[in-house]
Amino acid sequence: MPSVGLYVTNETSGDLTVIDAATLTTVTTIPLGKRPRGIAASPDGSRLYVALSGSPAAPPGVDEKTLPPPDRSADGIGVVDLQAAKLLKVLPSGPDPEQVAVSPDGQRVYVANEDAAQASIVDVESGKIVETYKIGAEPEGVSVEPSSGRVWVTSEQDGAVFVIDLKTRRAPRSVKVGPRPRSIAFLPDGSKAYVPSETGASLTVVDVAKLRVLKTISLDAGMRPMGTIATADGKHVYVSTGRSKMVLAVSTATDSVVGSIEAGQRPWGLALSKEGTTLYSANGPGNDVSVIDLSPAMQIRQRIAVGRGPWGVALVARP
Repeated sequence: MPSVGLYVTNETSGDLTVIDAATLTTVTTIPLGKRPRGIAASPDGSRLYVALSGSPAAPPGVDEKTLPPPDRSADGIGVVDLQAAKLLKVLPSGPDPEQVAVSPDGQRVYVANEDAAQASIVDVESGKIVETYKIGAEPEGVSVEPSSGRVWVTSEQDGAVFVIDLKTRRAPRSVKVGPRPRSIAFLPDGSKAYVPSETGASLTVVDVAKLRVLKTISLDAGMRPMGTIATADGKHVYVSTGRSKMVLAVSTATDSVVGSIEAGQRPWGLALSKEGTTLYSANGPGNDVSVIDLSPAMQIRQRIAVGRGPWGVALVARP
């Protein structure tokens, strides 16, 4: 297995594509289960946690009443051993997990349960759900705040982020953002969070300490921002725009768009090299991943064919 791997969840084909980040060649494909989407690595780089869902896919425009019933036996968090390149087990997750995040000590996995309007906390060692929190309807994005370890979860239907303080265990606090928020990107120092509004064509900038909105960044009409990732130096946030096909570069000094590139068909998940020089986007209908050089200007170096319906992507250096 590669020392630095690019791992791509393929929602439609139900598997994980493993790419050597040095050579940009596919190493292997690992079967996972139904609808693998959100992906997060353990802090030591030895494992991946992948959200698996038995809920039927509901693309835009589909009448959900016509869909088959969900297969709840397929819901869970797949645990992938990166050294052995295999699925070790599936942890319980709550209904319809969409995205996952991992605690800084690697002992907990945080899950957004879209169908249940809740967030679940899974203990990795015992393999049990130890806590659940009610969240606004259709939670999706979940991230851990760098400064305090609080867990943030987006609610698509409520147009809000819900902040869970695991120390007090009180009901989550909510912050109104734009409509249909899909993810959260924190600056490394934990000072600000950037939350995309897919149907509002905007990014909401949130003061993390005060939990208040600082600014709304308007994007071009028609932009549908979805995935977000911040650079290690905190100078830029990159945003995927789904059906708008673009990846945008946002300066955090000016909170304005300073670059863009057409990445592929419906880019969603994003990963960034440690040096901040290369960005990777998972492009769903294109069944590929774009490798984007960021300096001196944004340009596509290569597209790598993966499985069907790539959704999430993670860049992991193994120990």
